[in-house]
Amino acid sequence: MRTIFLSDIHANFPALAGALGRAEKLGADRVYAAGDLIGRGPHPVETLRLLARSDIPAVRGNVEERLLKLRNDGVDFKRMFKKKGSRLAWTALKLGAEEWEYLSHLPRTLALTVQGHRLLILHGSPLSETDSIYPSITLVGLRAKMGTTVADVLVCGHTHIPFTKSIGGVRLVGCGSVGLPVDGDPRGSMAVCDFAPDEGARCRILRFSYPVEGLIADIGSRGAPGIDPAVFKIQGH
Repeated sequence: MRTIFLSDIHANFPALAGALGRAEKLGADRVYAAGDLIGRGPHPVETLRLLARSDIPAVRGNVEERLLKLRNDGVDFKRMFKKKGSRLAWTALKLGAEEWEYLSHLPRTLALTVQGHRLLILHGSPLSETDSIYPSITLVGLRAKMGTTVADVLVCGHTHIPFTKSIGGVRLVGCGSVGLPVDGDPRGSMAVCDFAPDEGARCRILRFSYPVEGLIADIGSRGAPGIDPAVFKIQGH
């Protein structure tokens, strides 16, 4: 069974569309999203609606968690944006009732079994949405973060650094970032995992290109704070 894992889309709709197109070409049976679906990018509404329309199970990232907390606390987003130019406030002001409802139903983790493999999908680590799992993590470090959590495959995002490795009997899958890479490669990244009964999970990182002209234009025309268009300008199609 082929499963695609995405993370850190950050309201980059063309990148999400590119990732889903690539997933379809790869014959993916299922796609999951590991949080930070929106925030910083210019397409929060389009991104959430595409995820919902595509029936992609997703978890909250630290962006979604923070937005929901601010809203539940009764923060005046218009005032917050006017006073601080906050990118979170900018995003919040773009969301309608449908989008807030979608965010409110996102779980913090997804636990499932695929072909006998126990999967746990979350944003940061089992400790919190803002904790990080890096490629350099040691067995001691992983055990400290896992605690009593049990998983054969742990899928995470948050760092924007794509990697996959097996350590202590756990296959770690760091999805990287679909929409906001930080490792010098301007292409989006996602994880491709193949699961079969009585076999180890076979996972790899896939980088993909997509047309960036519309994204760059919308960063400027929509006034979305938080992304430097230069990050994407050297990307090939």
